[in-house]
Amino acid sequence: MAVTPLYAGLLALWFVVLGVRVVDQRRQHKVGFGDGGKPPLQRAIRGHANFSEYVPLALLLLAVLELSRFPSYVLHGLGATLLGARLLHGYALSFTKHFPFGRVVGAALTFAVIVVAGALCVYQAAIR
Repeated sequence: MAVTPLYAGLLALWFVVLGVRVVDQRRQHKVGFGDGGKPPLQRAIRGHANFSEYVPLALLLLAVLELSRFPSYVLHGLGATLLGARLLHGYALSFTKHFPFGRVVGAALTFAVIVVAGALCVYQAAIR
């Protein structure tokens, strides 16, 4: 496997950036647990959590497709789209006060990757 580790690694680095953002917001607002009712901290927490809710499934689907020997251009297309989607969404949610384009497009592209990869996995299972 060569494609999935690339995107897993890049996404892992972004996940750490989002996590550091949560820590920074906690320090800034002096909140040790929860969100303290602070909107910037709430956004940072949700950006980090949202990533952890969607990215593992998308990477698992990508890995299944790679193990099934799908063409690398398909895998890179899905991986690059997922990476771009999560960068947009994470930046919009965790680092800005109001950037609806990033949230909407990031979420839509994430769902698209999961739907396409899921459908390709079903296709792969059906032809075997």
